[in-house]
Amino acid sequence: MTAARAAKTAGIPRTAAAALAALVLACACLPAFAQERARIAWAGSTLAPTPVWVGRDRGFFKKQGIDAEVIAVNSGVTALQALLAKEIELAVISVPSLVASRLAGADTVMIATVVPYFMDQIVTLPGITRPEQLKGKTGGVNRQNTSSDMSLRHGLRRVGIDPEKDVRIIAVGGNPERLAALSRNVIQFSMMGEPFTREAEKAGFKVLIDIGSLKIPFHTNGILATESLLKSRRPLAAKFTRAITEAIHYIKTDKEGTKAVITQNLRVTDPESLERAYRSYAPIFREAPYPDPEGVKTYLDDLARTNPKAAAADPRSFVDMSFVQELESSGFLKQLYGK
Repeated sequence: MTAARAAKTAGIPRTAAAALAALVLACACLPAFAQERARIAWAGSTLAPTPVWVGRDRGFFKKQGIDAEVIAVNSGVTALQALLAKEIELAVISVPSLVASRLAGADTVMIATVVPYFMDQIVTLPGITRPEQLKGKTGGVNRQNTSSDMSLRHGLRRVGIDPEKDVRIIAVGGNPERLAALSRNVIQFSMMGEPFTREAEKAGFKVLIDIGSLKIPFHTNGILATESLLKSRRPLAAKFTRAITEAIHYIKTDKEGTKAVITQNLRVTDPESLERAYRSYAPIFREAPYPDPEGVKTYLDDLARTNPKAAAADPRSFVDMSFVQELESSGFLKQLYGK
């Protein structure tokens, strides 16, 4: 029965019935709630963006009212350029991009961390079994001054290898490209993370040093915005932080669902690779993803040797803790985790 007929049966005048029918039709065409459009870019071929994939693929962005266009780009530099050009609203990239842009005068800021430590392993040719054997060899990273580059240099220093004097480090590309370069002996060692470490071991290469076990503070992946966006569209940033926090909860509580998302986005199907990948990353994602200044300070300290601006910079000025603080003070995190 139509709304108009129902109204006639109920004794409602024809004009009122027509208005009622129009109202029913209009309501049927409206979404359950307004969705705010946002473009989010992520870079890399690692598991670091898993919360972003989960946010999109498991509906957490939509749940928070965000119509998200999630864009994969080839590097953090590309994502940063898009962010500064206002072609995207948010970028999920590493701390070197944040620091370089802000020291140059940009208003970039990190509002939440995703991966707060160096995570990868130094993978080598089979014949290299001791750190000192790396001397005189060539290592591969994604690009200079990216998280893979910084992670490798910090790891080498921890085992007594000077990355400036003892080895040569070249830009090769993402994890798949670095694995191919190892196979061709273009490089003899590289930074690599799960599930690519598993693939490297299957091909006969060795994990020499697990950098992730050192727990060196460094925002390998974080959510970057501009301060101008935070002023004009603060609710969007708040909703995105909430959605990412929910996605992290999903990762920690639904292993098989998370593995399915990883498979869909990285095309990894080997059960052992997926299991190792999950075990490696799930504990690292923080329940309360504060972008703590220590994860910026590690990079500033490294940069300070050659950059006076980095030496004078306050790491607290690169982060905005308020979005995660709001989640915690509102009881949202307690509601998620029941504690």
